[in-house]
Amino acid sequence: MKTTWSWILLSALLLILGSPVISSRVLELSDRFIDVRHEGQWLVMFYAPWCGYCKKTEPIFALVAQALHATNVRVGRLDCTKYPAAAREFKVRVYPTIMFIKGNMEYSYSGDRSKDELVDYALRMSGPPVQLVTRTESVDMLKGSHTIFFMFVGQQEGVVWDTYYAAAEGYQEHGFFYATSEDVAAQHFDFEKLPAVIVYKEEQHHFYPHGHIAHEMDPLEVNETIFQWVNVERFVLFPKITRFNIHQLLKTKKYLVLAVVQEDKLQQIASHELEFRDMVEGVIRKHRPRYHDQFQFGWIGEPSIAHSIILDQLPTPHLIAINSTTQHHYIPDDDPMQMTPQALHLFLESISNESATAYGGDTYFVRLNRALFEVRRSLKDMWQGNPVLTTVIFGLPLGFLSLIMYSIFCGDCLVTEEESEEEGHEKKE
Repeated sequence: MKTTWSWILLSALLLILGSPVISSRVLELSDRFIDVRHEGQWLVMFYAPWCGYCKKTEPIFALVAQALHATNVRVGRLDCTKYPAAAREFKVRVYPTIMFIKGNMEYSYSGDRSKDELVDYALRMSGPPVQLVTRTESVDMLKGSHTIFFMFVGQQEGVVWDTYYAAAEGYQEHGFFYATSEDVAAQHFDFEKLPAVIVYKEEQHHFYPHGHIAHEMDPLEVNETIFQWVNVERFVLFPKITRFNIHQLLKTKKYLVLAVVQEDKLQQIASHELEFRDMVEGVIRKHRPRYHDQFQFGWIGEPSIAHSIILDQLPTPHLIAINSTTQHHYIPDDDPMQMTPQALHLFLESISNESATAYGGDTYFVRLNRALFEVRRSLKDMWQGNPVLTTVIFGLPLGFLSLIMYSIFCGDCLVTEEESEEEGHEKKE
């Protein structure tokens, strides 16, 4: 009897929401989702059937739904062309738009559209900003499952704790935040005084430098330094840069030093380009104390991102540096294939002492050029992706415009010819 009622309840829920997408656990939502959005927590993709990016995201989203099946997060998708009222309700402007929805709160996802990133995002958003860790073996599990996370150690009171919790609320979309006691943390981290704020990433841990003297500092200074420290430390040492995360990296206010290589469709990199990328990565890993405060290193596998920065084509492999405050960029004079770690040190030093030649910036003229460059790039991508659709989209309006222009100008010509003929007849008469 219980089993029968379970099936009845499940069937009723599916009638309200829609039906599962074939061979996946993604629920197909309708306008009725507006009424049931408050029931539980949701990860929803708002899409349009004609959107190429949506089609690329669909199989990834199916894997996300499978991974989150045992959690309290429901995964669904909503066709905005079929249900425009829902699109207006959630203020959808671009496709696809991925949102995490719980209660009255809506959070638009702006990270990479990969399974792991989306699953981590949903798990972070489904819990409290700071999760408590009470067992020492739980820390081992966190180290094994997270590339990076933050940990508060000590009594959960005072200005450091309050600011840490506020930073966790502000950066919950971007990182995992935990808190534990001195006894549990002592089994995993070396610290002398409490409270301590720790970031663990890539099998190493680093401390917020002012934790033990925060009681001597002005509360506003504590607030500013903790937020700034979290903002900078929430990235790994050498991340992959994409169109989705580059804007977050620019918020560090550091110089971004990026190795530009070309990935193929299988995400493979040519051996000579891989050697160049590894050389750049080796510099920051060996000299982190020297460069970490001023530079954020990373690599790009899609050269078009670099093209958008310098507004020109760039051969691969190559190296560019970006001033995240002024938007200026720097390109070394050395041939990338001949660049050595020593040459890279000299390049970074020239940026640091402001002797390197700066290009670009954030002037009105540069922004206008960048907008025009992006339009040309988008049109090129549309043509390469679907030339027939591109022809229809732009050909029909141009055809109508041509007819209108013809009727305006050629219509006058015909009238003039008729009038001339009439005048000719009158003269003959």
